[in-house]
Amino acid sequence: MIQDDEIKFLQRLVTENGLSRRKFLTAAMALGAGAMAPMLYSEAALAAPKKGGKLRQGLTGGATSDVLDPGQILDSYMINVQFGQLRNNLTEVAASGELVGELAESWEANADATQWVFKIRKGVEFHNGKTLNSQDVVDSLQHHLGEGSTSGAAGILTGVDSVKADGANTVVVGLSGGDADFPFILSDYHILICPSNGDGSIDWQSGIGTGGYSLVDHEPGIRTFTKRNPNYWKEGKAHFDEIESLQLEDPGARTTALRTDTVDCIQKVDLKTASRFAKLPGVKVIATTGNKQITLPMRTDLAPYDNNHVRMALKLIIQRKEWLDKIAFGYGELGNDNPIGPANVYRATTEELPQRGYDPDKAKWHLKQAKMENLSVEFHAADTAFAGAVDAGQLMRESAKPAGINIDIKREANDGYWADVWLKKPWCGSYWSGRPTENWMFSQVYSADAKWNETYWKNEQFNKLLIQGRAELNAEKRREIYVEMQQIVHNDGGAVIPLFLSDVMAVNDKLGLPEQIGNNWELDGMKNAERWWFA
Repeated sequence: MIQDDEIKFLQRLVTENGLSRRKFLTAAMALGAGAMAPMLYSEAALAAPKKGGKLRQGLTGGATSDVLDPGQILDSYMINVQFGQLRNNLTEVAASGELVGELAESWEANADATQWVFKIRKGVEFHNGKTLNSQDVVDSLQHHLGEGSTSGAAGILTGVDSVKADGANTVVVGLSGGDADFPFILSDYHILICPSNGDGSIDWQSGIGTGGYSLVDHEPGIRTFTKRNPNYWKEGKAHFDEIESLQLEDPGARTTALRTDTVDCIQKVDLKTASRFAKLPGVKVIATTGNKQITLPMRTDLAPYDNNHVRMALKLIIQRKEWLDKIAFGYGELGNDNPIGPANVYRATTEELPQRGYDPDKAKWHLKQAKMENLSVEFHAADTAFAGAVDAGQLMRESAKPAGINIDIKREANDGYWADVWLKKPWCGSYWSGRPTENWMFSQVYSADAKWNETYWKNEQFNKLLIQGRAELNAEKRREIYVEMQQIVHNDGGAVIPLFLSDVMAVNDKLGLPEQIGNNWELDGMKNAERWWFA
């Protein structure tokens, strides 16, 4: 009797990992396929990745201020180019959500997780022919460390005390306190491995890496052109000959580009038209749901947001279900002013953290306590923050009126938004993809000293628990700590988090895609360049 699940698994190995015909037939016949084995192999082989072709993609989030320094990556365009095409990390979150080795082939910790030893993969070459060694890794990690670091990864690496090479292919990282999740952190899109200059610095300016594609041309905020790395160390990956990435911020322009065969795939499909778009011939719309979230950060170091009664009032004047229906068009779920999402292990339950609803009367009460009745504030937004951000602001302005709050919506330019508005204006629109672990999300965005603490929020108890949770190896105790931290953010934090969003992308039917699409980032975990192919 044929065992269907096992046969399908073998076919996936042919499609995604290049399992040979001989090995497939041997295994399939052992499972009872008999004379059907060759046909089953042919089905899988026809769907297997083919080398060749030029992938053209329409991306968002690029800016003329973009640089090739991995520590300065701000949005999805450069994530896709650097993290998805040019360079590799030590570790990688697979499409299944599990952590796997990338440039590190193995790692292990000491008993209290204060020291981690990474074995670096041998025989890997940079695009310029230089062989990867432990010094490249050490200098690439050091690039994000130190008091003067401007890297976006500085906040999640604050616990790193030392990084040392131990021979040509071993790196030892010492931490100031235990961190059970440290290997996950090294999959962050900033912590990419670049060639060492030999003086403690790295060559990030050239775009050279160990990734599946090498840089040919880069016009910041406009276009990037790469070509396949013929010596890519990942077997059965990076199938396209060339990739052209175009910055297309306008959702209508992206839709038109795909419909007219100007590009092969786009991110951030216009949710207003997604259902109609999916019905067009030759177009496939794909939605994945992970931890992506809308945030409306208030700078808690500036009045009136330094008063928690004001922050609570603004959390209570949003009609979240209306946002889900009219802004996300059903692609997502309600947020609860808590950044820990549906894909996280230690997410608080609704019993531990009841869903916050629309309550203008309670908002009025909070404003009275703050002695700020008839509050007037400005909200800054652009669609690069999240699709429909300006429209969402208009909805919020109307729902705030019964609480006596006047919200003036300031439409900002998409270009330069992350440099000129985010982290600078007192209240604005933003988004996060979320992170695989609670410690990572809290350390990068909510820790008092995090570079990307977009609310400038400082809570002594929260920061104390952050250190405790990071080092706690007992899962039950760890959960208790992280639930308490979520409750603190919910009740005291400076971020309104109204929704978790699905990532909605679209491709033409010429593209071949793996059976499992990663949901940790859009576009297959931002690895579409190395995981997809032309069918």
